Amino acid sequence: MSADIRRNGIAGAGAGTEPKSAPEASLPVSQPLKASVTSLMKKKKRPMDILLYGLIYFFSAAILAMVLYFIIYILWQGLPMLTWEFLSTAPNPLEDTIGILPAIINTVYIILLSVLISVPLGVGGAVYLNEYAKNKVLIRIIEFTTETLAGIPSIIFGVFGYVFFCTTLNLKVSLLSGALTLTLMVLPTIVRTMQEALKAVPKSYREGAAGLGATKWHTIRTILLPSAMPGLITAIILAIGRIVGESAALILVSGGSAVYMPRGNLFEQFMGSGATLSVELYRYAYSRGLNDVGFGIAAVLLIIVLLLNFTTRFISRRLEKKKQ
Repeated sequence: MSADIRRNGIAGAGAGTEPKSAPEASLPVSQPLKASVTSLMKKKKRPMDILLYGLIYFFSAAILAMVLYFIIYILWQGLPMLTWEFLSTAPNPLEDTIGILPAIINTVYIILLSVLISVPLGVGGAVYLNEYAKNKVLIRIIEFTTETLAGIPSIIFGVFGYVFFCTTLNLKVSLLSGALTLTLMVLPTIVRTMQEALKAVPKSYREGAAGLGATKWHTIRTILLPSAMPGLITAIILAIGRIVGESAALILVSGGSAVYMPRGNLFEQFMGSGATLSVELYRYAYSRGLNDVGFGIAAVLLIIVLLLNFTTRFISRRLEKKKQ
């Protein structure tokens, strides 16, 4: 009978009370866990962290302000000089007029020639070092050589270009000699930048292409190079900046003045001498003391660089959209 009473009591207790739900049963355990997560999210900032963050923001703002000041100041001083006569005529010493059209044409020629020569060589070298070369000692030697070449002063490249291209190869002082000399100057930058871009492509891309039966060259052409396109664009922009701003080497190998318009067909124009905008900037601002003309040429240089950079980025974005 006592057993029946105990069974009835247990049954009654079970019927009179509802079982606890799982969230209510785990509530006493989840509250300390929630409190610990909240405490981690509200981590106390140390004074050193605040100081470092402040320095980062300060230097970033300072660099941005310097770049904006540099651009605005050059445009403010140089834009008043940009008249149609200044941009569309050649200088005339007899009439004492100043024009920079020959220098603009020479600059565009040298940029195009240097980029067309250096980009295929640089991309090919980066692909070989990253995808084909197996000898690690040889790779280290080539990488060390390219890094060393990147730090050599430009005047040494100018002397080498004059001795080798102008004299030994008998190309004489010409735009082609200047473009070949600038190719040697920007080639290390293109190779190293493109090599790092190829290294950043995930290894799974190569493994997946190999698993589908694609050849190595097909993988490089259709997968690796499109994936490394941002690195290639960065390399081209850096190369253009170095080409446009170079003057010391070009005085030796391409010419020190741009008085006459390029003559003849395209090949004859490449084989003729002529100064670029950076050389003309040096000649007018420092040799003749015409600072207003120097600011005008600097504004034209800045506009050309910005246009080329925007054009390069626009082309890269179009290629990425087509790839998607």
